[in-house]
Amino acid sequence: MKVKETYRVRVIKDYLVFCSGHFISYHGNECERLHGHNYRAGVELVAPLDENHYVFDFIALKNLLRELIDELDHRMLLPLQNPLIRVEQNSESVQVRFAHKYWQFPREDCVLLPIINTTAEELAAYLANRLLGKLKEKYSFCPEYLQLEVEESFGQIAYYEWRIDR
Repeated sequence: MKVKETYRVRVIKDYLVFCSGHFISYHGNECERLHGHNYRAGVELVAPLDENHYVFDFIALKNLLRELIDELDHRMLLPLQNPLIRVEQNSESVQVRFAHKYWQFPREDCVLLPIINTTAEELAAYLANRLLGKLKEKYSFCPEYLQLEVEESFGQIAYYEWRIDR
């Protein structure tokens, strides 16, 4: 009998939250009203134990995730890859159009994201991929599996999973 052991760590803290405004397009021709959420993020990693018998250091993981979500906190989240939402910017402002709707925001209050829609699912994937990059860049670490969750309101959670396919 062959036994496979798996070690995982999970970080979900009360302070891993961000408050952001957004809207999404749907059904190809509709657009939500501008609104916001108090999002919460969490992450889970699977990897073999290192020389310290850690999957990964909890404090370092919390700090990395916090750094990423702080970039989104108290900002307007705008998708750059949505074919229905046009985003233009200059040094002072960001102008956004969807059909007959038009918004203008101060540039420093916006985060322009390389995603199609600012759904919780896409935010989870965006944060997961940024976190994977930071883990590799700062710690030369690549987990076997990463799951990142974004809760947009109590009980409404989107997950993104990434894994090495062996």
